[in-house]
Amino acid sequence: MSAAAPRSATDPPAATRAQCEALDAADPLAPLRALFALPPGVVYLDGNSLGALPAATPARLADAVERQWGRDLIRSWNTAGWVDLPQRVGAKIARLVGADSDEVIAADATSVNLFKVLSAALRLRADRRVIVSERGNFPTDLYVAQGLADQLGKGHVLRLVEREELPAAIDESAAVVMLTQVDYRTGSRLDMQALTEAAHGAGALALWDLAHSAGAFPVELDAARADFAVGCGYKYLNGGPGAPAFLFVARRHQAAFSQPLSGWMGHAAPFAFETGYRPAEGVARYLCGTPPVLSMIALDAGLDTLLAADAHGGLPALWRKSLQLTTIFAARAQALAERHGLRCVTPMDGERRGSQVSFTLPDGDQAYAVVQALIARGVVGDFRAPDILRFGFAPIYLRHVDAWDAAGQLAAVLDSGEWRRGEFLARAAVT
Repeated sequence: MSAAAPRSATDPPAATRAQCEALDAADPLAPLRALFALPPGVVYLDGNSLGALPAATPARLADAVERQWGRDLIRSWNTAGWVDLPQRVGAKIARLVGADSDEVIAADATSVNLFKVLSAALRLRADRRVIVSERGNFPTDLYVAQGLADQLGKGHVLRLVEREELPAAIDESAAVVMLTQVDYRTGSRLDMQALTEAAHGAGALALWDLAHSAGAFPVELDAARADFAVGCGYKYLNGGPGAPAFLFVARRHQAAFSQPLSGWMGHAAPFAFETGYRPAEGVARYLCGTPPVLSMIALDAGLDTLLAADAHGGLPALWRKSLQLTTIFAARAQALAERHGLRCVTPMDGERRGSQVSFTLPDGDQAYAVVQALIARGVVGDFRAPDILRFGFAPIYLRHVDAWDAAGQLAAVLDSGEWRRGEFLARAAVT
Protein backbone atom coordinates (compact mmCIF):
# COMPACT_ATOMS: atom_id res chain seq x y z
CA MET A 1 0.00 0.00 0.00
CA SER A 2 1.21 3.48 -0.79
CA ALA A 3 2.87 5.54 1.94
CA ALA A 4 1.66 8.93 3.09
CA ALA A 5 1.91 11.01 6.24
CA PRO A 6 -0.99 10.39 8.63
CA ARG A 7 -3.34 13.16 9.58
CA SER A 8 -2.14 14.93 12.72
CA ALA A 9 -3.78 13.61 15.87
CA THR A 10 -3.66 17.14 17.26
CA ASP A 11 -6.24 18.46 14.74
CA PRO A 12 -9.44 19.36 16.62
CA PRO A 13 -12.26 16.80 16.38
CA ALA A 14 -15.57 17.61 14.75
CA ALA A 15 -17.63 19.67 17.18
CA THR A 16 -21.11 18.95 15.77
CA ARG A 17 -22.95 16.12 14.04
CA ALA A 18 -23.28 18.36 10.97
CA GLN A 19 -19.49 18.56 10.78
CA CYS A 20 -19.36 14.76 10.94
CA GLU A 21 -21.84 14.56 8.08
CA ALA A 22 -19.64 16.93 6.07
CA LEU A 23 -16.60 14.74 6.73
CA ASP A 24 -18.54 11.70 5.53
CA ALA A 25 -19.65 13.51 2.37
CA ALA A 26 -16.04 14.33 1.53
CA ASP A 27 -14.60 10.96 2.61
CA PRO A 28 -12.72 9.25 -0.26
CA LEU A 29 -13.09 5.94 1.59
CA ALA A 30 -16.89 6.15 1.81
CA PRO A 31 -17.56 3.80 -1.17
CA LEU A 32 -15.77 0.99 0.66
CA ARG A 33 -18.56 0.71 3.23
CA ALA A 34 -20.68 -0.98 0.55
CA LEU A 35 -18.16 -3.83 0.44
CA PHE A 36 -19.46 -5.09 3.80
CA ALA A 37 -22.72 -6.79 4.81
CA LEU A 38 -23.47 -4.56 7.80
CA PRO A 39 -26.73 -5.12 9.70
CA PRO A 40 -29.04 -2.09 9.61
CA GLY A 41 -29.30 0.02 12.73
CA VAL A 42 -26.00 -1.18 14.17
CA VAL A 43 -22.82 0.81 14.85
CA TYR A 44 -20.19 -1.92 14.93
CA LEU A 45 -17.27 -0.96 17.17
CA ASP A 46 -15.87 -4.44 17.72
CA GLY A 47 -13.85 -4.91 14.53
CA ASN A 48 -10.75 -5.16 16.71
CA SER A 49 -12.18 -8.43 18.06
CA LEU A 50 -14.07 -9.80 15.05
CA GLY A 51 -14.13 -7.97 11.74
CA ALA A 52 -17.40 -7.43 9.90
CA LEU A 53 -18.48 -9.76 7.08
CA PRO A 54 -17.27 -8.70 3.62
CA ALA A 55 -20.14 -8.79 1.16
CA ALA A 56 -18.10 -10.94 -1.24
CA THR A 57 -17.30 -13.69 1.27
CA PRO A 58 -20.55 -15.74 1.08
CA ALA A 59 -20.28 -16.10 -2.70
CA ARG A 60 -16.59 -16.96 -2.49
CA LEU A 61 -17.34 -19.66 0.08
CA ALA A 62 -20.33 -20.94 -1.86
CA ASP A 63 -18.17 -21.34 -4.95
CA ALA A 64 -15.51 -23.13 -2.90
CA VAL A 65 -18.09 -25.53 -1.48
CA GLU A 66 -20.35 -26.12 -4.47
CA ARG A 67 -17.95 -25.97 -7.42
CA GLN A 68 -14.43 -26.49 -6.15
CA TRP A 69 -15.27 -29.13 -3.54
CA GLY A 70 -18.67 -30.37 -4.75
CA ARG A 71 -17.96 -30.69 -8.47
CA ASP A 72 -14.20 -30.70 -8.92
CA LEU A 73 -13.49 -32.61 -5.73
CA ILE A 74 -9.86 -33.41 -5.01
CA ARG A 75 -8.71 -31.91 -8.30
CA SER A 76 -9.18 -28.47 -6.75
CA TRP A 77 -5.94 -28.82 -4.83
CA ASN A 78 -4.36 -28.17 -8.23
CA THR A 79 -7.02 -26.54 -10.41
CA ALA A 80 -8.25 -24.07 -7.76
CA GLY A 81 -4.83 -23.62 -6.19
CA TRP A 82 -5.79 -24.82 -2.73
CA VAL A 83 -2.29 -26.06 -2.06
CA ASP A 84 -0.79 -22.58 -2.59
CA LEU A 85 -3.30 -20.69 -0.45
CA PRO A 86 -0.95 -20.22 2.55
CA GLN A 87 1.66 -18.52 0.36
CA ARG A 88 -0.79 -16.44 -1.69
CA VAL A 89 -2.70 -15.24 1.36
CA GLY A 90 0.56 -14.60 3.19
CA ALA A 91 1.80 -12.43 0.31
CA LYS A 92 -1.31 -10.23 0.62
CA ILE A 93 -0.80 -9.87 4.37
CA ALA A 94 2.84 -8.94 3.73
CA ARG A 95 1.62 -5.82 1.90
CA LEU A 96 -0.14 -4.73 5.09
CA VAL A 97 2.73 -5.29 7.52
CA GLY A 98 5.69 -3.87 5.63
CA ALA A 99 7.27 -7.17 4.63
CA ASP A 100 8.25 -8.93 1.42
CA SER A 101 5.92 -11.58 0.00
CA ASP A 102 8.32 -14.41 0.83
CA GLU A 103 8.56 -13.44 4.52
CA VAL A 104 4.91 -14.05 5.51
CA ILE A 105 2.75 -17.15 5.40
CA ALA A 106 -0.81 -17.82 6.56
CA ALA A 107 -1.23 -20.86 8.76
CA ASP A 108 -2.62 -22.27 11.98
CA ALA A 109 -3.63 -20.06 14.94
CA THR A 110 -1.73 -17.16 16.45
CA SER A 111 -0.80 -19.20 19.52
CA VAL A 112 0.57 -22.05 17.39
CA ASN A 113 2.57 -19.66 15.24
CA LEU A 114 3.93 -17.95 18.33
CA PHE A 115 5.15 -21.32 19.59
CA LYS A 116 6.93 -21.90 16.28
CA VAL A 117 8.73 -18.57 16.04
CA LEU A 118 9.53 -18.27 19.76
CA SER A 119 11.05 -21.75 19.69
CA ALA A 120 13.09 -20.83 16.62
CA ALA A 121 14.23 -17.56 18.17
CA LEU A 122 15.41 -19.28 21.34
CA ARG A 123 17.44 -21.74 19.29
CA LEU A 124 19.05 -18.84 17.47
CA ARG A 125 20.15 -17.48 20.86
CA ALA A 126 20.99 -20.82 22.46
CA ASP A 127 23.45 -19.26 24.92
CA ARG A 128 20.71 -17.14 26.55
CA ARG A 129 17.72 -18.10 28.68
CA VAL A 130 15.55 -15.00 29.19
CA ILE A 131 12.35 -14.07 27.34
CA VAL A 132 11.43 -10.43 28.06
CA SER A 133 7.83 -9.30 27.88
CA GLU A 134 5.49 -6.87 29.58
CA ARG A 135 3.21 -7.92 32.38
CA GLY A 136 0.13 -6.70 30.53
CA ASN A 137 0.81 -8.66 27.33
CA PHE A 138 -2.04 -10.71 25.89
CA PRO A 139 -2.36 -13.83 28.05
CA THR A 140 -1.98 -16.41 25.27
CA ASP A 141 1.46 -14.98 24.47
CA LEU A 142 2.52 -15.34 28.09
CA TYR A 143 1.03 -18.83 28.37
CA VAL A 144 2.86 -20.03 25.26
CA ALA A 145 6.14 -18.60 26.52
CA GLN A 146 5.66 -20.16 29.95
CA GLY A 147 4.81 -23.55 28.47
CA LEU A 148 7.73 -23.50 26.05
CA ALA A 149 10.17 -22.50 28.80
CA ASP A 150 8.94 -25.38 30.95
CA GLN A 151 9.13 -27.81 28.04
CA LEU A 152 12.70 -26.88 27.15
CA GLY A 153 13.81 -27.54 30.72
CA LYS A 154 17.07 -25.62 30.29
CA GLY A 155 16.50 -22.86 32.80
CA HIS A 156 14.58 -20.55 30.46
CA VAL A 157 12.58 -17.86 32.24
CA LEU A 158 9.94 -15.34 31.25
CA ARG A 159 10.86 -11.93 32.64
CA LEU A 160 7.73 -9.80 33.00
CA VAL A 161 8.01 -6.07 33.63
CA GLU A 162 5.78 -3.02 33.41
CA ARG A 163 5.69 -1.21 30.09
CA GLU A 164 7.81 1.70 31.27
CA GLU A 165 10.45 -0.74 32.56
CA LEU A 166 11.01 -2.45 29.20
CA PRO A 167 14.13 -0.54 28.07
CA ALA A 168 15.95 -1.31 31.32
CA ALA A 169 14.85 -4.97 31.25
CA ILE A 170 16.39 -5.62 27.83
CA ASP A 171 19.96 -6.54 28.72
CA GLU A 172 22.67 -9.02 27.69
CA SER A 173 20.79 -11.91 29.33
CA ALA A 174 17.80 -11.52 27.00
CA ALA A 175 17.38 -14.01 24.18
CA VAL A 176 14.05 -12.72 22.84
CA VAL A 177 11.99 -9.61 23.44
CA MET A 178 8.35 -10.71 22.87
CA LEU A 179 5.87 -7.83 22.69
CA THR A 180 2.42 -6.97 21.35
CA GLN A 181 2.51 -3.73 19.39
CA VAL A 182 -0.97 -2.55 20.46
CA ASP A 183 -2.26 -3.33 23.95
CA TYR A 184 -5.50 -5.28 23.62
CA ARG A 185 -7.15 -3.48 26.53
CA THR A 186 -6.08 0.15 26.34
CA GLY A 187 -5.13 0.44 22.68
CA SER A 188 -1.76 2.02 23.56
CA ARG A 189 0.95 1.37 20.98
CA LEU A 190 4.60 0.51 21.53
CA ASP A 191 7.41 2.03 19.47
CA MET A 192 8.43 -0.95 17.33
CA GLN A 193 11.47 0.76 15.88
CA ALA A 194 12.93 1.85 19.21
CA LEU A 195 12.30 -1.41 21.08
CA THR A 196 13.60 -3.53 18.21
CA GLU A 197 16.75 -1.43 18.20
CA ALA A 198 17.03 -1.88 21.98
CA ALA A 199 16.72 -5.66 21.58
CA HIS A 200 19.35 -5.79 18.88
CA GLY A 201 21.64 -3.50 20.87
CA ALA A 202 21.58 -6.07 23.66
CA GLY A 203 22.11 -8.97 21.24
CA ALA A 204 18.51 -10.21 21.54
CA LEU A 205 15.87 -10.89 18.90
CA ALA A 206 12.59 -8.97 18.55
CA LEU A 207 9.29 -10.86 18.19
CA TRP A 208 6.11 -8.82 17.64
CA ASP A 209 2.44 -9.78 18.00
CA LEU A 210 0.44 -7.79 15.43
CA ALA A 211 -3.04 -8.99 16.40
CA HIS A 212 -4.31 -5.43 16.88
CA SER A 213 -2.01 -3.85 14.29
CA ALA A 214 -2.27 -5.68 10.97
CA GLY A 215 -4.84 -3.96 8.77
CA ALA A 216 -5.43 -1.15 11.28
CA PHE A 217 -2.50 1.13 10.47
CA PRO A 218 0.76 0.95 8.48
CA VAL A 219 3.18 -1.55 10.05
CA GLU A 220 6.80 -1.56 8.90
CA LEU A 221 8.38 -4.85 9.96
CA ASP A 222 11.30 -4.74 7.55
CA ALA A 223 11.97 -1.05 8.10
CA ALA A 224 12.12 -1.67 11.86
CA ARG A 225 14.38 -4.71 11.32
CA ALA A 226 11.96 -6.93 13.26
CA ASP A 227 13.04 -10.56 13.43
CA PHE A 228 9.75 -12.40 13.87
CA ALA A 229 6.05 -11.54 14.06
CA VAL A 230 2.67 -13.23 14.38
CA GLY A 231 -0.89 -12.02 13.96
CA CYS A 232 -4.46 -13.18 13.50
CA GLY A 233 -6.79 -12.99 10.51
CA TYR A 234 -10.18 -12.37 12.10
CA LYS A 235 -9.84 -8.81 13.42
CA TYR A 236 -8.97 -5.97 11.04
CA LEU A 237 -8.30 -8.47 8.23
CA ASN A 238 -11.99 -9.50 8.27
CA GLY A 239 -11.31 -13.20 7.72
CA GLY A 240 -14.17 -14.50 9.85
CA PRO A 241 -14.37 -16.18 13.28
CA GLY A 242 -11.33 -18.35 13.94
CA ALA A 243 -9.71 -17.35 10.63
CA PRO A 244 -6.17 -18.63 10.00
CA ALA A 245 -3.36 -16.59 11.48
CA PHE A 246 -0.03 -15.59 9.96
CA LEU A 247 3.63 -15.43 10.83
CA PHE A 248 6.57 -13.37 9.63
CA VAL A 249 10.20 -14.44 9.61
CA ALA A 250 12.77 -11.96 8.32
CA ARG A 251 14.54 -13.40 5.30
CA ARG A 252 17.91 -13.23 7.06
CA HIS A 253 16.71 -15.85 9.59
CA GLN A 254 14.89 -18.25 7.29
CA ALA A 255 17.73 -20.60 6.45
CA ALA A 256 18.57 -21.06 10.14
CA PHE A 257 14.98 -21.51 11.26
CA SER A 258 14.34 -24.83 12.97
CA GLN A 259 10.68 -25.87 12.71
CA PRO A 260 9.52 -27.33 16.04
CA LEU A 261 6.30 -28.61 14.42
CA SER A 262 7.79 -30.41 11.45
CA GLY A 263 4.66 -31.52 9.66
CA TRP A 264 4.35 -32.74 6.10
CA MET A 265 3.31 -29.44 4.52
CA GLY A 266 6.57 -27.88 5.69
CA HIS A 267 8.58 -30.63 4.03
CA ALA A 268 10.71 -29.86 0.99
CA ALA A 269 8.68 -32.38 -1.05
CA PRO A 270 5.39 -33.21 0.72
CA PHE A 271 4.21 -35.62 -1.94
CA ALA A 272 7.47 -37.55 -2.09
CA PHE A 273 6.30 -39.12 1.18
CA GLU A 274 9.80 -39.58 2.52
CA THR A 275 10.24 -41.01 5.99
CA GLY A 276 12.79 -38.35 6.98
CA TYR A 277 12.02 -34.67 7.39
CA ARG A 278 13.69 -32.17 5.04
CA PRO A 279 12.55 -28.58 5.58
CA ALA A 280 11.25 -26.65 2.61
CA GLU A 281 13.15 -23.61 1.45
CA GLY A 282 12.15 -20.21 2.73
CA VAL A 283 8.79 -19.35 4.24
CA ALA A 284 7.14 -22.66 3.25
CA ARG A 285 9.01 -24.50 6.01
CA TYR A 286 6.83 -22.73 8.59
CA LEU A 287 3.82 -24.77 7.49
CA CYS A 288 2.82 -27.82 9.45
CA GLY A 289 -0.41 -29.59 8.52
CA THR A 290 -2.96 -29.32 5.72
CA PRO A 291 -4.32 -25.78 5.35
CA PRO A 292 -8.00 -25.22 6.29
CA VAL A 293 -9.14 -24.40 2.78
CA LEU A 294 -12.58 -22.92 3.45
CA SER A 295 -11.28 -20.69 6.25
CA MET A 296 -8.34 -19.65 4.11
CA ILE A 297 -10.65 -18.69 1.24
CA ALA A 298 -12.74 -16.56 3.62
CA LEU A 299 -9.57 -14.83 4.83
CA ASP A 300 -8.49 -14.27 1.24
CA ALA A 301 -11.83 -12.56 0.55
CA GLY A 302 -11.39 -10.36 3.61
CA LEU A 303 -7.92 -9.33 2.48
CA ASP A 304 -9.15 -8.49 -1.02
CA THR A 305 -11.79 -6.25 0.54
CA LEU A 306 -9.22 -4.48 2.70
CA LEU A 307 -6.76 -4.13 -0.18
CA ALA A 308 -9.52 -2.47 -2.23
CA ALA A 309 -8.58 0.61 -0.19
CA ASP A 310 -5.46 0.89 -2.38
CA ALA A 311 -7.55 2.76 -4.94
CA HIS A 312 -8.64 5.21 -2.24
CA GLY A 313 -5.32 6.02 -0.55
CA GLY A 314 -4.53 2.67 1.05
CA LEU A 315 -3.62 2.05 4.67
CA PRO A 316 -2.37 5.62 5.23
CA ALA A 317 -5.82 6.94 4.26
CA LEU A 318 -7.50 4.40 6.52
CA TRP A 319 -5.22 5.44 9.37
CA ARG A 320 -5.95 9.14 8.86
CA LYS A 321 -9.66 8.36 9.07
CA SER A 322 -9.13 6.18 12.14
CA LEU A 323 -7.51 9.11 13.90
CA GLN A 324 -10.53 11.25 13.07
CA LEU A 325 -13.04 8.63 14.23
CA THR A 326 -11.31 7.79 17.51
CA THR A 327 -10.70 11.44 18.34
CA ILE A 328 -14.36 12.37 17.71
CA PHE A 329 -15.62 9.45 19.79
CA ALA A 330 -13.21 9.90 22.70
CA ALA A 331 -13.71 13.66 22.98
CA ARG A 332 -17.51 13.56 22.83
CA ALA A 333 -17.91 10.55 25.14
CA GLN A 334 -15.58 12.03 27.73
CA ALA A 335 -17.34 15.41 27.65
CA LEU A 336 -20.80 13.86 27.97
CA ALA A 337 -20.11 11.16 30.55
CA GLU A 338 -17.17 12.31 32.67
CA ARG A 339 -19.55 13.03 35.57
CA HIS A 340 -20.18 9.27 35.83
CA GLY A 341 -16.49 8.54 36.40
CA LEU A 342 -15.85 7.53 32.80
CA ARG A 343 -12.12 7.81 32.12
CA CYS A 344 -10.34 7.35 28.80
CA VAL A 345 -7.25 5.13 29.12
CA THR A 346 -6.22 5.27 25.45
CA PRO A 347 -3.49 7.76 24.49
CA MET A 348 -4.80 10.51 22.26
CA ASP A 349 -1.40 10.94 20.61
CA GLY A 350 -1.86 9.18 17.27
CA GLU A 351 1.67 7.76 17.39
CA ARG A 352 0.90 6.04 20.68
CA ARG A 353 -2.42 4.33 19.99
CA GLY A 354 -4.02 1.74 17.79
CA SER A 355 -7.41 1.98 16.13
CA GLN A 356 -9.45 1.77 19.32
CA VAL A 357 -10.65 3.78 22.30
CA SER A 358 -11.01 2.30 25.78
CA PHE A 359 -12.60 3.68 28.92
CA THR A 360 -12.82 2.59 32.51
CA LEU A 361 -15.63 3.04 35.01
CA PRO A 362 -15.24 2.91 38.80
CA ASP A 363 -16.84 -0.55 39.03
CA GLY A 364 -16.12 -3.55 36.82
CA ASP A 365 -19.69 -4.88 37.00
CA GLN A 366 -20.95 -1.49 35.88
CA ALA A 367 -18.47 -1.43 33.00
CA TYR A 368 -19.66 -4.84 31.80
CA ALA A 369 -23.33 -3.90 32.13
CA VAL A 370 -22.88 -0.60 30.28
CA VAL A 371 -21.40 -2.46 27.31
CA GLN A 372 -24.35 -4.87 27.27
CA ALA A 373 -26.82 -1.99 27.43
CA LEU A 374 -25.03 -0.32 24.53
CA ILE A 375 -25.24 -3.50 22.48
CA ALA A 376 -28.99 -3.58 23.12
CA ARG A 377 -29.12 -0.05 21.67
CA GLY A 378 -27.24 -1.18 18.56
CA VAL A 379 -23.75 0.05 19.50
CA VAL A 380 -21.52 -3.02 19.65
CA GLY A 381 -18.34 -2.81 21.69
CA ASP A 382 -16.91 -5.23 24.24
CA PHE A 383 -15.69 -5.55 27.81
CA ARG A 384 -12.26 -6.62 29.04
CA ALA A 385 -11.66 -7.47 32.67
CA PRO A 386 -11.47 -5.96 35.13
CA ASP A 387 -13.11 -2.67 34.10
CA ILE A 388 -12.43 -1.84 30.44
CA LEU A 389 -15.09 -0.71 27.96
CA ARG A 390 -13.40 -1.27 24.59
CA PHE A 391 -14.40 0.18 21.22
CA GLY A 392 -12.58 -0.68 17.99
CA PHE A 393 -12.73 1.46 14.88
CA ALA A 394 -12.43 -0.12 11.43
CA PRO A 395 -12.43 2.95 9.20
CA ILE A 396 -13.06 0.96 6.04
CA TYR A 397 -16.74 0.63 7.00
CA LEU A 398 -17.34 3.15 9.80
CA ARG A 399 -18.57 6.71 9.30
CA HIS A 400 -17.83 9.85 11.27
CA VAL A 401 -21.50 10.09 12.28
CA ASP A 402 -21.19 6.57 13.72
CA ALA A 403 -18.47 7.78 16.10
CA TRP A 404 -20.58 10.81 17.05
CA ASP A 405 -23.78 8.82 17.60
CA ALA A 406 -22.05 6.03 19.54
CA ALA A 407 -20.64 8.53 22.02
CA GLY A 408 -24.10 9.96 22.53
CA GLN A 409 -25.53 6.50 23.16
CA LEU A 410 -22.82 5.77 25.73
CA ALA A 411 -23.76 8.93 27.61
CA ALA A 412 -27.47 8.06 27.38
CA VAL A 413 -26.91 4.61 28.91
CA LEU A 414 -25.06 6.15 31.84
CA ASP A 415 -27.52 9.03 32.32
CA SER A 416 -30.58 6.79 32.24
CA GLY A 417 -29.14 4.14 34.54
CA GLU A 418 -30.62 1.42 32.32
CA TRP A 419 -27.39 -0.55 32.64
CA ARG A 420 -28.65 -1.61 36.13
CA ARG A 421 -31.22 -3.95 34.58
CA GLY A 422 -30.67 -7.60 35.44
CA GLU A 423 -30.18 -8.83 31.90
CA PHE A 424 -27.25 -6.45 31.44
CA LEU A 425 -25.54 -7.47 34.68
CA ALA A 426 -25.60 -11.24 33.97
CA ARG A 427 -22.19 -12.28 32.65
CA ALA A 428 -22.03 -14.29 29.41
CA ALA A 429 -19.23 -16.73 28.60
CA VAL A 430 -17.71 -14.37 26.00
CA THR A 431 -17.39 -10.75 27.08
